[in-house]
Amino acid sequence: MAEKLEERGDDACASCAAGMQRREFLRDAAAAAAAILLGLGARRADAAVLPRVVSGLLADGEVAYPVPAADGASIDREQEIILVRWQGKVYAFNLSCPHQHTALRWQPAQTRFECPKHHSKYQPDGEFISGRATRSMDRFAVRSAGGQVFVDPDRLYRQDQNAQEWASAYVTV
Repeated sequence: MAEKLEERGDDACASCAAGMQRREFLRDAAAAAAAILLGLGARRADAAVLPRVVSGLLADGEVAYPVPAADGASIDREQEIILVRWQGKVYAFNLSCPHQHTALRWQPAQTRFECPKHHSKYQPDGEFISGRATRSMDRFAVRSAGGQVFVDPDRLYRQDQNAQEWASAYVTV
């Protein structure tokens, strides 16, 4: 059998339906587990820590997350991405404050982000409120499909440099 696979080449495995089903199963299982944990209240004081759901089916470099079930913020510290669902939209932000790159914190009681270093404040959609920062939070390009939000960490938009792209960097849910 190994000889037959070698004769057929690499294309035989690339089109294998069993491999595709396994990937889809793993992706869906991870998304379901994340939803169950969030539903059971598995949250940290400042934000939920998202399990990273990555599939070989994703475009190079994209990171996938389950669509958040409710308004709030979740932080993926490993990827330095903040995922926010707010008033029917999902945004992905850079974890760093645009002022001096300190990790931002979600303040659920005030429904806003705050920089612990110089206390710049931001609305849930990333808009600058007050503090030493001079612009809003930096947004990543996002898209959605099949109950997932896909974040492209290689496409970061600054409000002061890419105003139009920044304003449209969200998906509606």
